[in-house]
Amino acid sequence: MKKVGIIGGSGYTGGELIRLVLHHPALELDFVYSTTRPGTALHDTHADLLGAGAPNFTGEINPGVDVVFLCVGHGKSVGFLEKNQFSEKTVIIDLSNDFRLKNDAQFQGYDFVYGLPENQRETIEKTNAVANPGCFATAIQLALLPLAKAGLIQEAVHVNATTGSTGAGVGLSPTGHFSWRNNNVSWYKPFTHQHLGEIGETLGAPKIYFLPQRGNFTRGIFASCYTSFEGKLEEVVDQYKEFYKTHPFTHVSDKELTLKQVVNTNHCAVHLHQFEDQLLITSVIDNLLKGASGQAIQNLNLIMGWEEDLGLQLKASVF
Repeated sequence: MKKVGIIGGSGYTGGELIRLVLHHPALELDFVYSTTRPGTALHDTHADLLGAGAPNFTGEINPGVDVVFLCVGHGKSVGFLEKNQFSEKTVIIDLSNDFRLKNDAQFQGYDFVYGLPENQRETIEKTNAVANPGCFATAIQLALLPLAKAGLIQEAVHVNATTGSTGAGVGLSPTGHFSWRNNNVSWYKPFTHQHLGEIGETLGAPKIYFLPQRGNFTRGIFASCYTSFEGKLEEVVDQYKEFYKTHPFTHVSDKELTLKQVVNTNHCAVHLHQFEDQLLITSVIDNLLKGASGQAIQNLNLIMGWEEDLGLQLKASVF
């Protein structure tokens, strides 16, 4: 059993990560660090953990744990690691954006690897530090990765992606209240979203025009990407299926997608559609699992040499 520490476990991704660690057959939750909730029960913050046998939040860390997940806010992982040192054998998986870009990957002797398993599984297996991808970045990259690797993206890609309210975190904002979200849709950060940097480094594609939207549901991302395409649909579908055939969590569907197919799972579903000279690629993920905590566990499984889907055999509820 590998001992796990979680830094900042009061948010949505932290809560999902705690749940996954508690039910993982090879992991033991050693501590959940919090500066605001030390001594309080986890289920006081995450009601779904009532009866799970989890330890209380603590204000102290165990520097000798085998694995540390950083679930602090964006821009705060660097500061935490500067103040808190862990053992040389400790694997660090960061769920913020602090180490995702290549210029930020080297820090305190760690060389953070960008943790998109479908792109560089072998590299992840050899590292002890992972920068977990962003949720929008995961959905968009998995939609476009086979196309980019085959050199078939020749012109700009247009992306429209809608995320649930959990993507904004637990802190309330004017656009996060139920009365605002309910029966409502809006866009934000048009063409300037922070995930574009990591997407560009992975895909090396031409210009990506990304329009993110807020949806009136709690979790999941529905991404639609389209670009000019001169080939045949059947051939590119076969390419996608070949590309993802050894990856247990990404699946190419012959039918149109719905978000409920993947919510509460670590899966990504992809569908391709052609209209005249345009290729439409749709992808759906759960933003808290494949887009965050589930992918973090997937990366840890790879580092430890375990089965990639260990502790992640989760089923969606479509009704």
